[in-house]
Formats: sequence, C-alpha cells, structure tokens
Amino acid sequence: MDDTIVVNKAELRGTVCCRPVFSHESRGERFLTFPMEIQRLSGAVDTINILAREWQLAELSIGDETKLHIFGELRSFNNKSGNGSKLVISVLARELELDYGEEVNTIELTGTICKTPTLRSTPMGREICDLMLAVNRRYGRSDYIPCITWGLRARESSEWDVGDTVHLIGRTQSRKYIKNISGDSIEKTAYEVSVIEISLVDIPQSDNQVKYKCL
Repeated sequence: MDDTIVVNKAELRGTVCCRPVFSHESRGERFLTFPMEIQRLSGAVDTINILAREWQLAELSIGDETKLHIFGELRSFNNKSGNGSKLVISVLARELELDYGEEVNTIELTGTICKTPTLRSTPMGREICDLMLAVNRRYGRSDYIPCITWGLRARESSEWDVGDTVHLIGRTQSRKYIKNISGDSIEKTAYEVSVIEISLVDIPQSDNQVKYKCL
C-alpha cells in the first residue's frame, strides 16, 4: 500500500479504570499502559487498552475515574507469554487531554485483507463475517487488526479475497469468552473492530488516486 493512503485513526473519550503502569521502553522512551472504559448506546461497556508515553501522562493528573479524550492509532502485539489474549490490541495515544464530554469510540482504517474472510452466524441467527486486516505503518511495519461486519455487509465482505484493500469506520470493542485449557474454563477477552461502514478500495497503478467502491 502506498504511504499516501495509510489511514489508522482512533478517537476515544472514556473513563480511566486503573492507574497507568509501565509497559515497555522503545528508542529511549518509556511507555505506560492503562485500561479505559467506554459505554455503548446499548449500555454495554468496552474496555480498551491505551498506550501512552510517560511524558504525556506526567503532564496530566491520571487516576481512577479520570475521563480522557484521546486521538491515536490502533496497534497490535503478538503476546507469546501464554498469559491473556494471544493478539493484544491497544490504542497508541498521539494526543490526550482531560475531557468530561460525551463518550466516543470511533476507528477509521485502511488495510489489506490478509486472511480468508469467514462467514458465520450468531446464536440468534444474525450473520457475521470475520476479517483480518493488515494496516500499514509509515515505516515498513504492519498492525494486524481483527474486524467484524454484520448482516448485508457480512455477506458481501465474505466474498472478498486476500489482498483486497478496504476502508472502514467502526468502533473498537472488547468481548469476554470462555476457553477450555487443560480441562479448566478460563475467561479471556477478545478485541476487535465492529464495522459500521466499509468499502473496497481501488488503487490505480498509474497514480496515487484512491477510488472507493461503496457497498
């Protein structure tokens, strides 16, 4: 994918539910992580992992029940420790500020389908399609983001191919599930993007124009 169409934007406004703790150090910068809760219109609550540079948080007074407004990007990490989710999805904060306005959870991505789409149905009979997107960064790496489409969009997106590029708008959601490990039932959390709008992207070979094929 050409760098001119890299799109990975996240906007969140929600409540910090635990104090930030050290995550890792990269290129001489320390990163902290903390969970943020965002309520859906249905009343359900999504818990989203946030990554921020230590100096960003030092400028704010962060504690339990603090409300933040964050602009950033979705990031994926392959957890090989055996503890928790195998694929960890976080929002890397580029900008953050104290803000007690209405809760927001919006994601915009342009990425390439990197796994054959899977169409399935919920126990209530609603159709869902699982998509795995490779979303490029500007310096040669990619984030792998699981996404789900619903209903008509699920049926249409199930016919797309590995290598197709899509543009989408949705929200990041967390979902609890039970996994049986050596006879024990262990509760785990999956993270994914629930898609609201999605379209195929046609990338002409002759120029950098981007054309959308809307559903």
